Amino acid sequence: AVYMNATVATTGQGGWPMTCFLTPDGAPFHCGTYYPPAPRGGMPSFGQLLGAISDTWRSRRGDVTRAATAVVEELQRTSGGLPPGGRPVDAILLDAAVGAVAEDEDATRGGFGSAPKFPPSALLEGLLRNYERTGAAEPLGLVVRTAAAMARGGICDQLGGGFARYSVDARWVVPHFEKMLYDNALLLRVYAHLARITGDSAARRVASGIAEFLLRDLRTDEGGFASALDADTDGVEGATYVWTPQQLVDVLGEDDGRWAAHVFAVTRLGTFEAGTSVLQMPDDPDDHERYARVRARLFEARQARPQPGRDDKVVTAWNAFAITALVEAGLALGRPRWIDAAAECARLLVSVHVVDGRLRRASLGGRVGRPAAVLEDHGALVTALISLYQATGDVGWLEPARALADVAVGRFADPEGSGGWFDTACDAETLVARPRDPVDGATPSGASLMTEALLALSVVVDDGGRYADAAHAALAGVAVLFERMPRSAGHWLAVAEASLRGPLQVAVAGGGELLGSARRYAPGGAIVVGGAPESSVLLTDRPLIDGLPAAYVCRGTVCDPPVTDGAALRAALVAARA
Repeated sequence: AVYMNATVATTGQGGWPMTCFLTPDGAPFHCGTYYPPAPRGGMPSFGQLLGAISDTWRSRRGDVTRAATAVVEELQRTSGGLPPGGRPVDAILLDAAVGAVAEDEDATRGGFGSAPKFPPSALLEGLLRNYERTGAAEPLGLVVRTAAAMARGGICDQLGGGFARYSVDARWVVPHFEKMLYDNALLLRVYAHLARITGDSAARRVASGIAEFLLRDLRTDEGGFASALDADTDGVEGATYVWTPQQLVDVLGEDDGRWAAHVFAVTRLGTFEAGTSVLQMPDDPDDHERYARVRARLFEARQARPQPGRDDKVVTAWNAFAITALVEAGLALGRPRWIDAAAECARLLVSVHVVDGRLRRASLGGRVGRPAAVLEDHGALVTALISLYQATGDVGWLEPARALADVAVGRFADPEGSGGWFDTACDAETLVARPRDPVDGATPSGASLMTEALLALSVVVDDGGRYADAAHAALAGVAVLFERMPRSAGHWLAVAEASLRGPLQVAVAGGGELLGSARRYAPGGAIVVGGAPESSVLLTDRPLIDGLPAAYVCRGTVCDPPVTDGAALRAALVAARA
């Protein structure tokens, strides 16, 4: 087992294990065994184990103390973050990381690795951004195959929209039925991005389903989003969601019931427990009007069933994911109502979760809790506020974004100047070792989220280069992730792809249809701002051209000549890929 950077190795000694804690280079720094040999014939009883522990504490306390001290010292010594990497984070490294990810693809069933399968949200977003830079078929194919497999499987709620936590099998058929806010927010961003790039109607449908699920089932009375729906209903997992062929007939009648059983892969034997089936959609229905009618009737019938419980905590980072996703999806798919919901959620976070200038982790029923926010909360919320600024042109979103970023830089950045980040603030509760984990997992790491936020903020405010310097320093320290574990660096990939472009900036003086074209064709991670000349940093000294709206495409301080029509803007954005 590996804990932080220390490895635990076990060897036999007199029938009992001896545990050695090893340094990263394999050398033991402490070994010991603290209990008597096991009796012949099997494992000791729980009572024997408790007796051995008590005896060790009384008779060998010095050994225990020395072992504990050695473990603590080693954890403190090895908690310095990632090992230094010599390679620059450049296009060559990112393309090699994508190639390594492709080797892990389950090309037959979609996704990566084997069961259980979790939605690789951050990785898919990073692959889409790599495709937008390179135009290569491989990263787009990886996303298309995985997104389609998940959308057709039981992990996707075929009636109500949204995704369950993970699939227990390799074919995405049987989910763990819990629905998490963070999964659905991150997946909304991916499917909306995929729909914008490819125009795929299925991706658009899935994105719409996720957004409507968020607004219908997770939205709280205060305008935030609840954390999760339970996996079980009245103590039975999946009870709300599964069907038998007869239940379909009972709701739809004989003809539509049998047709629905075929469309949704509901069989007599079932795919879940007790002959029930999780709804899938292996193939597109042959009659779309009939499909829409049947789906609506089944959803209505399902709503009459007992429903799973809801965790109403409003978690800052997860709500920030929802804000960013709803804004980007609303712009991509033309749904201003989603952007309005995102703005309402952001107002809640800024007004309730920020107390005396410091961000808190969560609230319930409009009352904020005492625990302080961690790094991921700051990074995710700053990005969310910047996304609202881009969508609305309201510069009022930038003041709280900048204040939160300043707190993060002052209290979470590594004071040694390594470019790394701690997950807790410098004035947080003292632990054995101050936690820092830059690896992207089920959600992006706090470090990658903060780097994304600072990269975007450096473009929309005049800060003398401080935010950009911090972002680039952080990126420079994660080359080892791309080299050794690229599947766990998905959000870093997305951020690095944006960084390679500067990030790309599109300033549209005058807005209008030209601004719509910029939002439709700019790659993920680009900063798109529109409005009156001089109304923001990006629009300073960028006037209308002959009285017409004009778009300025820039990378850093280098800008192309302004263009005044959508076709020319799209050509400029394509040319700015690399």
